[in-house]
Amino acid sequence: MRWRAILLFGAPGSGKGTQGKVLGTIPAFCHISCGDVFRGMDLRTKVGQAFLKYSSAGQLVPDDVTVDLWRQHMAHLVTLGKFKPEIDHLVLDGIPRNVEQAKLLVNDLTVEALFHLVCHDQKKLEDRLKRRALRDNRLDDASDAVIHDRLLTYEKETKPVLEYYGEKTVKEIDAEQFPFEVTRDILNQVQTTKVSRSKKALSNLGV
Repeated sequence: MRWRAILLFGAPGSGKGTQGKVLGTIPAFCHISCGDVFRGMDLRTKVGQAFLKYSSAGQLVPDDVTVDLWRQHMAHLVTLGKFKPEIDHLVLDGIPRNVEQAKLLVNDLTVEALFHLVCHDQKKLEDRLKRRALRDNRLDDASDAVIHDRLLTYEKETKPVLEYYGEKTVKEIDAEQFPFEVTRDILNQVQTTKVSRSKKALSNLGV
């Protein structure tokens, strides 16, 4: 069974985590961030042990291990009834992180829309990241070098996912607005997508 999904994308500091949490409070939306996956993993399992092996050595966790962890986490949520595939839409934030992960998830997800939170003002992104790091008491993450590396990694590894899904799926959202305005624009696009899909289904039936 392929699960219906909405993907949130954007550079670090664009507000996708904030939007994911807001959407997750709406009935029939289930927000899952990459952080949720790692925090919810069972280290006693084979895939949990594989994650521990790489992370404890300071190495990047391979994409297949990350996706297997995600599948394990989702199975747990289904068992607990926290995610009901028959009625819920997944709102994913931070996964897939690159094109390889997107390919690995092709049999798991029906991606109905990818919302790209666009912020052209890099200074605004940097200021948001610094404020967040200071608020969370992660002083090392507030350095200009760390922020620059995170933004560069996004451009190099994550942004190509937009091209992978294509312009029919990708919806650009102005992330320089107030958060409630961003939420409004996302929900408007969700409604438009649903209406368009319903019209297509009726057309296929000859209605």
